[in-house]
Amino acid sequence: MRWLEEDGHLSVFRAPSNYSNGNTRDREGRLITCEHDARRLTRTELDGRITVLIDRFEGKPLNAPNDVVVASDGAVWFTDPGYGIDGPYEGHKAAAELPRNVYRLDPNGSATVAAGDFVRPNGLCFSPDERLLYVVDSGISHGGPAHIRVFDVDGPRLRNGRVFAGDFAPGMTDGLRTDGDGNVWCSMGWSDPNEDGVRCYAPDGDLIGKVHLPEACANLCFGGRKKDRLFMCASTSVYALYVNAEGALIP
Repeated sequence: MRWLEEDGHLSVFRAPSNYSNGNTRDREGRLITCEHDARRLTRTELDGRITVLIDRFEGKPLNAPNDVVVASDGAVWFTDPGYGIDGPYEGHKAAAELPRNVYRLDPNGSATVAAGDFVRPNGLCFSPDERLLYVVDSGISHGGPAHIRVFDVDGPRLRNGRVFAGDFAPGMTDGLRTDGDGNVWCSMGWSDPNEDGVRCYAPDGDLIGKVHLPEACANLCFGGRKKDRLFMCASTSVYALYVNAEGALIP
């Protein structure tokens, strides 16, 4: 779907969308999309053509890419937890042929595993200076954790992984973004209705704020002319709130 701020018009952007999940923009304004059902990462060109960026790794099909972010050097980082092959709700049931990894796709088209020790890697985002990469592990439903990890970015590699925030069990977080001050904003839901919404963590991991919503929140981003409007994708609605922060320049 596509919503226009100017007049509130809502329309279908693409159908079928192949159960698309995470979206972001690259530095040229092109839409990068994780397609659960097609098990691929695509780019919508400015003229509307769709380019497949990656659908296989080492000869095997990806599980089902989930979320994506583009660095300033043009590299595309994405997670591949496989929710699209768990059953018919977000795709079609199939067997995973690859570990559930975090990948880095170089501008030259080559892909590498950036992190391979997740149960279900989910949302991800950079710090404003790109020195850190935050990655959600939403593996609670598969016997794993429900927390956010943070890594030091060393060129194409991730080092020194550690838990940034959590444990969120029995609930979980999904999507996240940083603001210009390095605070981490993450979605929350699926446990205590009083916790449904968004949390904001300082760069040191301290919880400094909450936005309460009447339903579980899955993803979020900053938008508007000044990037000070927080858009929150919840179970049945998209909410928006002007906040005293501006989204980081990294998409």
